[in-house]
Amino acid sequence: MTPPERLTVRGPEDILGFIPHSLGYWPANSLVAMTLQGKRLGATLRLDLPGPGALADAGAFAGTVCGYLEADEHADGTLLALFSNNGWLSGPGCHGGLLSGLQAALCGAGMPVKEAWYVGDRYWRHAWCAYPSCCPVPGRPVQQIRDSLLSTEMVYRGSSVGPPPEARPAPVPVPAAHRAAVLEAEAVWWAQLELRRSSRPQFEAVLRQWEAMLARPAHLVQPSVHREAFLRATLLVPAWRDALLVMAAAGKSAASAGAEEFGTFGGDAGLRPLEPAADDAQQGSVPAGADTTGAPSHAMQAVDMQAVDIKGIGMSDVPGGSLLMSAGGQGTPGYGDVLMGNGPAVPQWQTMEALDAVLGQLALLGGAPAAAALTGRGWIAWSRGRGSYAAAYLSEALEVEPGYRLAELLLEMVRRGAVCGWASRKEAAWQKFRPDVA
Repeated sequence: MTPPERLTVRGPEDILGFIPHSLGYWPANSLVAMTLQGKRLGATLRLDLPGPGALADAGAFAGTVCGYLEADEHADGTLLALFSNNGWLSGPGCHGGLLSGLQAALCGAGMPVKEAWYVGDRYWRHAWCAYPSCCPVPGRPVQQIRDSLLSTEMVYRGSSVGPPPEARPAPVPVPAAHRAAVLEAEAVWWAQLELRRSSRPQFEAVLRQWEAMLARPAHLVQPSVHREAFLRATLLVPAWRDALLVMAAAGKSAASAGAEEFGTFGGDAGLRPLEPAADDAQQGSVPAGADTTGAPSHAMQAVDMQAVDIKGIGMSDVPGGSLLMSAGGQGTPGYGDVLMGNGPAVPQWQTMEALDAVLGQLALLGGAPAAAALTGRGWIAWSRGRGSYAAAYLSEALEVEPGYRLAELLLEMVRRGAVCGWASRKEAAWQKFRPDVA
């Protein structure tokens, strides 16, 4: 593979234009800090700006920022951007003191602030420039950032800037007839699959169906009542759901080894495994002899935070975290390693992206499977270092099913600042389109 073509920063407009492409949205009331490695950009961190009480003593907030950025072991400098309409003012509730506190803390940590800017809704300016000739009041038009050469090049490469996570557009409704058919078939599938939740052959059949689905090019996937019903029903078994996440990131062998270690498999009363046949992907037959009892509610587990490269906390620090821990076999990462992003060294990002897309479709029909699907999407977003999106998915999962344990656990970890191990290592971190920026 040839190395990616580098993106070149020509001025502050390019640096500031890179931020919304890196985050996926234009931040507001936020501090964005970017580490420098010589003349190259390193990690990007976004945090909500502290409230008025914290602004009076910015030391704790500055220390938190330093702790996050220290995860970039090669950082030798920092760039700061404060996205706020109060950046032009001075006095209580403004951010001059915060910026000074950050400057002192980062300098002490060996990452001195090289440049800092205020970015408002209409104008932007250098934080420390006092010369009207180059920094006119109230600042330069924000459109200069949106139209910067680097931003234009990012768009050319396929990047886009969407709405913030909390303002995502509502999904397109599923046709009522299709939804009713899937939910009816799902209840029938569940009645049979629930009897086989400890069956090794059924576990293998579940992974086989998911593996085939994730390998399909997205544009070739057609709506299928029984395939969607089967996949949604499998999300109701916590062991299968966890195995799906592990398989997507680390492969089937890691998923199978972890299930074995956790004692997932037991008796199956001689029941044969069930799955939609290949030619049933569109109109397949429903397993016979099942009642139509609705699927029960269950819960899963996941985690999250916002920023690329931050210190994480271990599962031992999280209530209930031991449920996800697993030592794993020699050379095979355990469930805990995978779900915290500590193994494998580099996850299967392409498969995880495919899973994210499929879970998004399955979540549209609502119910307990939707809570599981949204939680899985939250974990994938957290793995990418996109904590704001992860929090949005996890919160939505809890709206669908209040008390959903996995979503609660992951959301708590996001709020506490946990960072996925992959996101804290440049060689493993998810890349939107893998450019070098200098």
